[in-house]
Amino acid sequence: MADKKDEINALGAKAAYNLANVTKTKPQYGALTPKWLTKVLEFKGLETGIFRVNKVVEGETPLDVLCSQTKKSDIIPDGYVEYETEPREYRLNSISTIINVNTAIEDVYSSPYDQVQEQLALAIDSLRERQESQLINNDDYGLLKNVPESQRIQPLRADGRPTPDDLDELISKVWKEPSFFLAHPRAIAAFERECTRRGVPPATTNIAGGTFILWRGIPLIPTDKLLVDGLKNPQSQSGKTNILLVRTGEAKRGVIGLFQAGLKNEHSRGLSVRFRGIDDKGVASYLLSLYCSAAILADDAIAVLEDVEVGEYYDYN
Repeated sequence: MADKKDEINALGAKAAYNLANVTKTKPQYGALTPKWLTKVLEFKGLETGIFRVNKVVEGETPLDVLCSQTKKSDIIPDGYVEYETEPREYRLNSISTIINVNTAIEDVYSSPYDQVQEQLALAIDSLRERQESQLINNDDYGLLKNVPESQRIQPLRADGRPTPDDLDELISKVWKEPSFFLAHPRAIAAFERECTRRGVPPATTNIAGGTFILWRGIPLIPTDKLLVDGLKNPQSQSGKTNILLVRTGEAKRGVIGLFQAGLKNEHSRGLSVRFRGIDDKGVASYLLSLYCSAAILADDAIAVLEDVEVGEYYDYN
């Protein structure tokens, strides 16, 4: 039993806590990511939600020309460049959700943080997460689904480790001004291990506030939407994934993201936030709609390294 002489005759912490101001954070949502893809991909706004990719029917020599210092003939070759008669059209997809907020809660509990704004911010971030996933994995316009067969390669090693040689092969497929590699963080870590093993540690660069490693001057952009064995966060040590190499930009005949321009109640690129009213129970409702798609303007604008193993390690002892 404690000696009464050791007791402190003063206000206790539990009672004092009731008079203290508690410093609070905004809601912390651990599933959110930086969404680098939507920051480094070039986007194009559409007028009516439809984008048609007109292509030329290409051959080895699309059009004959006369090129000679001494004319061997007075006849200048003639002809024309043929276009595809049924070009592909992309239609924007809609990603939507509804947020409900009790106005009584909003009135009473909106200091220091506005309850409506916090709810909307988390909902918008969730929509943007879904947008990045759809840009990569959508069955219609997703980048993975639309890589031409001629632009798909397998790792050179039988165990699937992603080596510098593999990334060089990707560059040979997208050699016209490649913009960035796209890979799961574990795939990037596996590539870094291969670089360490060979004594060629990659350089780094800063883009849009983030630090990325470079290979041949091309940044490796991380995203957990390039799944490992179908999962964002695989728990097993091993697993298979893909690494993309992308050229972006309409002027470069690359890959571009698409969005609806000039939306009513536009909040940000391709996103509208509409107030739907307050019901008889005092619940305010907001409709959030995000319109997006993507288009590959030329076959050589993208390539993929398939079946990349992320779980191989070296014993340096």
